[in-house]
Amino acid sequence: MPDRGGGPTGPRIRVGRPSRRVRTLLMTLGILAVLAMVFIMFAGFWTDWLWYRSVDYSSVFTTTLWTKVGLFLVFGLLMAASVGVNVWLAHRLRPPLSAMSLEQQNLDRYRMGIAPYKKWILIGVAALVGLIAGASAAGQWRTWLQWVNGVPFGKKDPQFGLDVSFFTFDLPWYRFLLGFGFAAVVLSLIAAALTHYLYGGLRVTSPGGRATAAATGHLSVLLGVFVTLKAIAYWLDRYGLAVKSSDFKSTDNWTGLRYVDANAYLPAKTILFFIAIICAVLFFATLWRRTWQLPMIGFGLMVLSAVLIGGLYPAIVQKFQVQPNEQAKEAPYVQKNLEATTDAYGIADAEVTDYPGKSEETDSAKLRADADKAASMRMIDPNVVSPTFQQLQQMRNYYGFPANLDVDRYKGADGKEQDTVIGLRELDLSGIPKHNWINDHFRYTHGYGVVAAKGTEATAQGSPVFTESDLPSKGDLVPGDYEQRIYFGEKTTQYSIVGGPQKEIDYSDDTGEKTTTYKGGGGVNLSNPLNRAAYAVAFGEPQILYSGAIGEGSKILYNRVPKERVEAVAPWLTIDGDAYPAIVDGRVQWIVDAYTTTNGYPYASRTTLGDTTADSLTERNNQRAVVAQQNQVNYIRNSVKATVDAYSGDVKLYQWDTQDPVLKTWMKAFPDTVQPKSEISQTLMDHLRYPQDLFKVQRELLTRYHVDDADAFLSGSEVWQVPDDPTNRSGKAVPPYYLSMRMPDQQAQEFSLTTTFTPRGRDNLSAFMAVNAEAGSKDYGKISILKMPSASTIDGPKQVQSKFNSDTAIAEKIRLLRGGDSEVEYGNLLTVPLDGGLLYAEPVYVRGGGLKYPLLRRVLVNYDGKTAFEPTLEKALNVVFGAEKPSPVEPGEQEPEQPGEPTAPPSENPTVKEALQEAQKAFDDGQQAMKDGDWKAYGDAQKKLQDALQRAEEAQAKANRDEAEGKPAEGGKPADGKADESAEPEKPAERT
Repeated sequence: MPDRGGGPTGPRIRVGRPSRRVRTLLMTLGILAVLAMVFIMFAGFWTDWLWYRSVDYSSVFTTTLWTKVGLFLVFGLLMAASVGVNVWLAHRLRPPLSAMSLEQQNLDRYRMGIAPYKKWILIGVAALVGLIAGASAAGQWRTWLQWVNGVPFGKKDPQFGLDVSFFTFDLPWYRFLLGFGFAAVVLSLIAAALTHYLYGGLRVTSPGGRATAAATGHLSVLLGVFVTLKAIAYWLDRYGLAVKSSDFKSTDNWTGLRYVDANAYLPAKTILFFIAIICAVLFFATLWRRTWQLPMIGFGLMVLSAVLIGGLYPAIVQKFQVQPNEQAKEAPYVQKNLEATTDAYGIADAEVTDYPGKSEETDSAKLRADADKAASMRMIDPNVVSPTFQQLQQMRNYYGFPANLDVDRYKGADGKEQDTVIGLRELDLSGIPKHNWINDHFRYTHGYGVVAAKGTEATAQGSPVFTESDLPSKGDLVPGDYEQRIYFGEKTTQYSIVGGPQKEIDYSDDTGEKTTTYKGGGGVNLSNPLNRAAYAVAFGEPQILYSGAIGEGSKILYNRVPKERVEAVAPWLTIDGDAYPAIVDGRVQWIVDAYTTTNGYPYASRTTLGDTTADSLTERNNQRAVVAQQNQVNYIRNSVKATVDAYSGDVKLYQWDTQDPVLKTWMKAFPDTVQPKSEISQTLMDHLRYPQDLFKVQRELLTRYHVDDADAFLSGSEVWQVPDDPTNRSGKAVPPYYLSMRMPDQQAQEFSLTTTFTPRGRDNLSAFMAVNAEAGSKDYGKISILKMPSASTIDGPKQVQSKFNSDTAIAEKIRLLRGGDSEVEYGNLLTVPLDGGLLYAEPVYVRGGGLKYPLLRRVLVNYDGKTAFEPTLEKALNVVFGAEKPSPVEPGEQEPEQPGEPTAPPSENPTVKEALQEAQKAFDDGQQAMKDGDWKAYGDAQKKLQDALQRAEEAQAKANRDEAEGKPAEGGKPADGKADESAEPEKPAERT
């Protein structure tokens, strides 16, 4: 039937408010979502607080937190009040509406639309700009703390006679206040102008006046405040000239006033200051005159003056006064820059001494004897032998060593101090047998033991001579026992939960796996359910909340990398890229060098830390990069020595530079965080050294600032460069090297850090630089530079390396070393002054066979154009100085023997043959046991391997003695050792 009602057929659907149940559900979900967001934010805050409390640096957390909160509130409220009050005032000063024009009729729709929400819009706008301004101000907490706690430098800048602290601590804060003032005025001006326009105070197309008297007065005051701030900016710009960077003499980070700054820009800024003041007065006068005419004339005059006086006039001075006689005009200002820069970087006392570069000594025997006294040549390169440590001392797949090992000093068995290559056997989770949450975070929690080797010696096979080795580690590195567990290290980046019911794997030996429970004081307690919930949220690991492996005594360890821990407890320090371990008073301590820096030292040229500290090592290992609070600086001091306990994670900061005003400022801001220098124990002092990153910054500055005469600096004839590393193709600077050596003015060797310089754009040597790195020495930090004569050419590192590579006899030997699948790798090219000349020494490593770890096979030595390539350093020195003849090319050189991997016997002695065959079998058994995870069988195989190699060595030694005494050899060869010439020549040892 047809629908007679005219409406839709079927049941009607009512559309209305949701039911109470739905509304309750939605409200509950909303509240839960808000609570979840709040708890997520709380979790981050709470876990940070717990961590700082666990390391006893809670004052750093609270001081930083309350400073940020205070700045946020103060400047957020100021910005909100500034914008809000001006919007309110503009609304209050609105004119009565009458005879509305078309423009006002269009605007009336918007006025009516926002009328019910005016209060909330005002609050919302003010709150938004307040939040943004507050967050920006909170980021200035360092600037605020330095301004409030600033300590005088006791030195005045040469232009204004003000203490350096004004430029480093005061001026940055004044500039922040000025920037904040500009932002507040500009935002207030925009908001007030929009409000006046919306409510008719300003008109664009309406007939009559364009602005009411009230709007004119209001906006004039804001513009007057803006111009007043501009006047203050001109005045501060005068002082800013002392810390302004410019491109000068191919130096884009030149800092300080030059002739044009002092004689054009400085007076121009002063004149513009007074013009801006006059202009501001004219804007304020509009309150009474009610006209824009005079203020706009004044503003136009200020802009024109800025162009003519602030731009054109200095350009004229530069073009017609400076350029025709630049040397004379700039010399006084260059001299100020020289003095300030050398003082700011601690290189003012660097001693530059002329050095011939070529020896006049003719007595070869004396030269040979002096070579042994000149330096303890470190042939074990810590940047090459990490894979060797890994292969020979890893012991378990879940242990590992850093890619770059470290150099330190320890006393040998004879009681004499020797350079030592050292590394820690750290945890490497990638090698554990099975990955799961319990294994990754509860069972495999730490590394174990120190491994160290003599820096100047290698075994006959080319492997390091270990002074501390095995698992657990033992040796003669230090007297007595020490805590060997490594819970904090460079490779330990994951969190671990320790100390609870779940046992940890300690280490494995012949008797099986040993377990342990962490007893150290580090870590955050997880017994509290709130803490567990916070960490479950912060780490995104819900198992932390409910896992039964966590119980009474459980602690969570995180932030375990030493550099990161120091940065966290001292966020005002710049951290050196190379933390190194040392055994100190029965504990393994990570030693971390830290710097105070500033970017506001007047007249001191700037440097970029990231670029200056980069070299061929940081190119391969970014863990060696500096952790900088400021990337561009023009003042640096190694003010703090820090230690991180490898077992407990305890962090200690020690004042090292007791005169540094920047450190004193931070010690005022964070009292009781830095311990006095007197608290450093003698054992710790024995292991402190001059830091590499500071040395790299100083050497870069000394390429230009080794001269003390402005005319020489301006001529550019004495500019040096740090050469590229000749031992690889990275194209990056050669790293500085630690070694014990003797400078020409020293009576005995001192632990030193060394580098070389070449002339800009050339490869010959221009200078050699060394700094005394022995912290306990009275000459610690003394920089000595040996300057080569410019009239003669002395081979630089790249040229010496080229001579090594181009020598036909050496090339043939290297070709043989590269035989098969072996690779040749060059170690550190060390340079040492010797009797007026320069001695170069470089270890040559070979990676051969399937294991691919480097062994020291040869040593390259060069002195006064003479080159040697011999199996040992002693032999190479003897050849260079004529005490021995060069070794012949031997076919057997092409396959280096890997320790722990027996080769086919080169000897015909049946006893040796039998022993090496047993060694081979033991080696194979050990490799299979390692794959099967049978550590007991692995330990048994290793013991059999050592016994077999020992028998082979004793049998070979006996055969050698018999040969020397003329007795027949067991293998049937004549006593002179010569085989029958008709026999087939012996093949090189074949790798198993």
